[in-house]
Amino acid sequence: MIKIKTREEIEIMRESALVVSRTLGMLAKEVKPGVSTLYLDKLAEEFIREQGAIPGFLGLYDFPNTLCMSPNSQIVHGIPNKNPLIEGDIISIDCGALKNGFYGDHAYTFAIGEIDLEVQKLLEVTKESLYVGIREFKAGNRVGDVGFAIQDFTEKHGYGVVRELVGHGLGREMHEDPEMPNYGTRGRGKKFVEGMVVAIEPMTNLGTHRIRQHSDGWTITTLDNKPSAHFEHDVAIVNGKPELLSTFKYVNEALGIVTDIEDEFRN
Repeated sequence: MIKIKTREEIEIMRESALVVSRTLGMLAKEVKPGVSTLYLDKLAEEFIREQGAIPGFLGLYDFPNTLCMSPNSQIVHGIPNKNPLIEGDIISIDCGALKNGFYGDHAYTFAIGEIDLEVQKLLEVTKESLYVGIREFKAGNRVGDVGFAIQDFTEKHGYGVVRELVGHGLGREMHEDPEMPNYGTRGRGKKFVEGMVVAIEPMTNLGTHRIRQHSDGWTITTLDNKPSAHFEHDVAIVNGKPELLSTFKYVNEALGIVTDIEDEFRN
């Protein structure tokens, strides 16, 4: 069942989302060759707690860490470890926070130093596909409209769109209805209405869309071991239109990226 949020609840959720946004911005300054994902995980836990929140992933479904850290061919749910990041890697950082009874859930894929141009393009297209999908999250549209938009955009670039892993509703639970696939058919699925809040999160592979789950029960990689990118925002329907609760502002500031793409999603 879809749980509609009041304006007051949406504002509370905005703060939860911004806890995560600020955490990703802090991590953007620390993600570099030689740094371990376990070190970054500890930084994130401390930073989230300093903001009066608790890590949303730690212990959720028995996940052992604060961050899902997924390098290169790992798509999502990678477990932080002591292995150092290497020049040319990419790393998807997925982070959650619980504050005042509501969750924020937000992800960004970072380049470690200089990366291959084809991988850089994968990151750019996946990030852009996120906003392509968000534009379709408005009152009267349906789940399939978002999924179709993301799939159509990314597949035109020759990339594989992951099927088994999807976005989701967000609120007092980390995962609520509706599921938000990154593929689909226009006009199909549950209808969007005022007050819905979802996490939209395209996961795009450089090669095949097919995946493999590892024996640790968490780590999921591309079947062909080619790189995968993952970007995620929390979005509410306010006055019938999509409004971002999370932001890449802090990441952009840390990385020196100048963009106004998020301005259209501020009601």
